[in-house]
Amino acid sequence: MNADKVKLTRGIIAIFWLGFFMAISFMEAPLKFTAPGLSMAEGLQIGKIIFGTLNKCEWVFLIIILITCFIKSASLTSLYLIAAMAIIMLLETAWLLPVLDEGADRIIHGQPFMHGQLHWVYIILEIIKVPLLLLIGLVSLKPGKG
Repeated sequence: MNADKVKLTRGIIAIFWLGFFMAISFMEAPLKFTAPGLSMAEGLQIGKIIFGTLNKCEWVFLIIILITCFIKSASLTSLYLIAAMAIIMLLETAWLLPVLDEGADRIIHGQPFMHGQLHWVYIILEIIKVPLLLLIGLVSLKPGKG
């Protein structure tokens, strides 16, 4: 596979990932709580499934991007952006999602959840992903080393 195709693959995956996650994080998540007849508990149960699946899909996208870096070395800028993305993914997977899932379970079972501010940390990390993925895609699609 030639270098241009590898960079094109990296760029397309990053842009596709951006659209995929934005549709779920910024559209599906808030909209499900406006559905008539859907309780908070049901919304949280759906959210746990959707965000768990989203996280797995994001790991697949990240792994594909990392593979492209081994096939055709990426620019230093791309590597920094990809490393930042990997750090966010690790934080979400190993820390935030398990804590938020536990909180959702507590709310579903009528118990209080005291770490509501962690949801804002997750939202901020999701917002940071937007420019990271956009820049990974744009740098990878730019002629030259990407």
